[in-house]
Amino acid sequence: MKNNRQKLILEIIRSQNVQTQEALMQKLRESGYSVTQATVSRDINSLRLIKVPDGSGGYKYAESGMKSAAGTSKFLAMFTENVISVARGQNIVCLKCLTGMAQAVCAALDNVGRENIVGTLAGEDTVFLLCRTEKDAESLTDELQHLLPGA
Repeated sequence: MKNNRQKLILEIIRSQNVQTQEALMQKLRESGYSVTQATVSRDINSLRLIKVPDGSGGYKYAESGMKSAAGTSKFLAMFTENVISVARGQNIVCLKCLTGMAQAVCAALDNVGRENIVGTLAGEDTVFLLCRTEKDAESLTDELQHLLPGA
């Protein structure tokens, strides 16, 4: 039942702009699932869903593209503690980090694994992420900017 519900959640967020847990809960109920907000919240965490810009000034749920829950939590901790800014130039995303932390942030991101990232390169305080396309870089930039403290 849980696996079927989570598959449905992925289908819903792939095909519709779902901005809140309440909206997702309603869509699940319309499909015959009797769920609580706590269940939906656990599913969102389990599926590692994130909120990304929806193009109209709001945010919607989306897949994070991160493969490993352990890698995801390590990356999120590294990112929120050490990344100062995120910027994009064509298909390259640049992370500015606290001095000496770029390699650790880069390694944490490498461990997560992202299909839209071709490769990474870290210096002392900067990480470059080479994305497959400009659209991939734009999407990744939006996602990472949303993770910045205070975003």
